[in-house]
Amino acid sequence: MEFTIVAPRFMLVGGGTAGRIGEVLAKFGLSRPLVVTDPVMVKTGLVRRVIDPLEKAGITVGVFSDTIPEPTDTVVVAGVKHLRAGSYDCLIGFGGGSPIDTAKAMAILAMGDAPMSAYKVPFAADQGALPVIAVPTTAGTGSEATRFTVITDAVRDEKMLIAGLGALPLAGIVDYELTFSVPMRTTADTGIDAYSHALEAWVSKRATPFSDALAVSAMELIAPNLLTAYHEPQNAKAREAMMLGAMQAGIAFSNASVALVHGMSRPIGAHFHVPHGLSNAMLLPAVTRFSVPAAVARYAEAARRSGFATAADSDERAADKLADGLAAWNAALSVPTPRGFGIDPAVWQAKKELMAEQALASGSPGNNPRVPDKAEIMALYDVVWGANA
Repeated sequence: MEFTIVAPRFMLVGGGTAGRIGEVLAKFGLSRPLVVTDPVMVKTGLVRRVIDPLEKAGITVGVFSDTIPEPTDTVVVAGVKHLRAGSYDCLIGFGGGSPIDTAKAMAILAMGDAPMSAYKVPFAADQGALPVIAVPTTAGTGSEATRFTVITDAVRDEKMLIAGLGALPLAGIVDYELTFSVPMRTTADTGIDAYSHALEAWVSKRATPFSDALAVSAMELIAPNLLTAYHEPQNAKAREAMMLGAMQAGIAFSNASVALVHGMSRPIGAHFHVPHGLSNAMLLPAVTRFSVPAAVARYAEAARRSGFATAADSDERAADKLADGLAAWNAALSVPTPRGFGIDPAVWQAKKELMAEQALASGSPGNNPRVPDKAEIMALYDVVWGANA
């Protein structure tokens, strides 16, 4: 069997490691960073966790803090303008998936004068103008370890998947202490996002022995700790497990790719501004039930590794328990349906066919064990509209 492996060159993992960011830059001879973050990180002062140690080391730091949730191409263009106005030699993506994705996209877009849409899949975005060091503050996206970034085309309301080595961070710092102040809603959404990365990497048609090992480890870390991190935000053991699991899941899906959940999730985010992890959670139980018949053994093993089933359960029963368990998570974590989120039913119906077309165009559904056609995706959107079962 032949396959490739992609991962950052260096990862620093552990509580308090954000304070050692100067050491990480020094390893690569970098000294003129632009920190890409968001207004919340600035307002709360959390971004000082990387700025202060850099300034203490005598490093002048630039800051671009105009990133937004579910980043758009217009924000990336503004970021590149800011980047080109200075003399920077690297980008530090600090925050949730959105600032890190923005930093990655800035590195790619700064290569030339082409629009962001020129780099979307199937284009291989293997070049970046500057290296990216990623410092996540949520345990979910795994963006610190992946070769992907997702940027919304603001004109077409299309979430563009951009993939390639240009989006792969040079290094990452995974410090679970940065997640202690994450709101409960964000903890839930990013946690399910991380689990969906592990599960989809595990069942993906592009899975490899390398990605399998990381996907299994991630599920074993995330599943028993998600609810604890949600209800006990200061629980260091749970936060550490979630952070490590999210990173492992990120490396897993960066090498095996995601599947139908993510393919269907991106259009929901683009058209209705639903946070990415939340739209994944809305879809996960129904898409799992749809997909199980094509990979019963794989889903059954995922159920056992996640604690939803035991060795005594048949594969069929274990796979059913997985879907039931995911629906129970949604209930426990107060995940709304699209209707409960407040989406207009008439607009949902009007956008449904376009969303299905955009999902298929992303390529992700083709990695699913059971590959749907447009009509089946539209039917799944109907299923998740009013119930996450």
